[in-house]
Amino acid sequence: MAGLLLTCCSHRDREAGPGPGPGPGPGPDPDPDPCPVPVAPRSPPAAARGAVQDAPRSPSMLSGGGRRGRGSVPASPCPSGGSRPVPAAWRGGVAGWRWAAGPRTARGRCGRQAEKKGASNTIVGLIFGCFALVNFSTSLILGNYLTQIGAKFMFVAGMFVSGCVTILFGILDKVPSGPMFIGFCFLVRAMDAIGFTAAMTASFSILAKAFPNNIATVMGSLEIFTGLGLVLGPPLGGFLYQSFGYEVPFITLGCVVLVLVPVNMCMLPKYDSTPSKESFWKLILLPKVLLLCLTIFSLSACLGFLDPTMSLFILKKFKLPAGYVGLVFLGLALSYSLSSPLLGLLSDKLPHLRKWLMVSGSLITALCFFMLGPAPVLHIESQLWMFVLVLVLIGFSLGMSAIPVFPEILHCAYENGFEEGLSLLGLVSGLFSAMWSLGAFMGPTLGGFLNEKLGFEWASAIQGGWALLSGLAIGIFYISEATRQSSSSSLQNPPVDNEERTHLLASET
Repeated sequence: MAGLLLTCCSHRDREAGPGPGPGPGPGPDPDPDPCPVPVAPRSPPAAARGAVQDAPRSPSMLSGGGRRGRGSVPASPCPSGGSRPVPAAWRGGVAGWRWAAGPRTARGRCGRQAEKKGASNTIVGLIFGCFALVNFSTSLILGNYLTQIGAKFMFVAGMFVSGCVTILFGILDKVPSGPMFIGFCFLVRAMDAIGFTAAMTASFSILAKAFPNNIATVMGSLEIFTGLGLVLGPPLGGFLYQSFGYEVPFITLGCVVLVLVPVNMCMLPKYDSTPSKESFWKLILLPKVLLLCLTIFSLSACLGFLDPTMSLFILKKFKLPAGYVGLVFLGLALSYSLSSPLLGLLSDKLPHLRKWLMVSGSLITALCFFMLGPAPVLHIESQLWMFVLVLVLIGFSLGMSAIPVFPEILHCAYENGFEEGLSLLGLVSGLFSAMWSLGAFMGPTLGGFLNEKLGFEWASAIQGGWALLSGLAIGIFYISEATRQSSSSSLQNPPVDNEERTHLLASET
């Protein structure tokens, strides 16, 4: 149960925002608002902001990317043959983070209460949007200095900051209205982003270090916790809010995270590593890595687009009660979390399929977003069963694209002479988190604008263009790479003509 509560912790923003007046996420709203806008947690890793969202969380990945929950499960030996046990406390946490850009539904309460404190709609959007921007910048910095800081210390410190910030969210309503309240909101959100980034970057690195031959399998398995967090987080948060008031959900979950800090300090092994001279620039300027970054960005942007738009479309189009909106979201969450372990296992057992999983996943995602409305050019009437079915397919296709990305970037780095070790893992983790955060910012921002100007049907079709672009780009790259390798192999091993073959056979006889 501790694991589930901690995974839910990553979704606390869904239940409440910087101002007083939270409530359950996708579940029924005790104080319905005529204009609900989604609120999301830190990153896998969402955002309430007018059209801005958090970041990776978790993308988590997540990873997604987003969040801070950690499961307190017993340690288990490294399947790759490592001798040091790795506690599952941080494994459950990675899972929560990776769903960072998943759908959220409740924002009206937060925005309305923040406005009562003197914050305009624009300010509310900036408060939530600053999470993604801070996450983007700190991911690159912390990833670059992971070995100097230490993976274990960075993870534990990130958990501590996350727990403290969670509690602070519960007492923000005590701050006087006006500039002071707004300033504290920005400060808490920025600290939230720093703590999340530290924990997520370190956890991805520890994960890859502990399971070097099963990275995709373990990451995919952790997405089950993401699904549990999405399913159980809003009801638990809503129960605490309705039973005990605004402060209790934050204080409870913050305390649970803080309790696990000493647990992780005792259980996590310490990984020593020598700092490398490699840099983010050398890594990201590799053509293949650059295209993989585009894939991460496109997935996060597509998920982030759903935050400020989908709940409004469901309420308006299908006339569903507010309490049923969350059930529609479950189609995406469950299909993603349940398919991820299988896709991760497939990615590890058959590494040559990773590239085609990413390509096909991106193209299917693009097609699904085109059908989500559906696009007006199709002249198809939107129906609830079809909408849920498309969401289920989106969850599956996102898993196809997201799960193989991390090991594929590592493989590309090794091919190009990067030294294997914790330093490289820090670079890759930071880069993954940064790209997810960028998409988590751009997706809701652009998506909210398109939704306002063109409507959800056209906005979702256009947003699917990110996935289409990344799928075509990475597909063309892999095809050209295979062609070059085939040509190079033919030049190195020229065909033997019949005369030479006869001569060779005669000499052997």
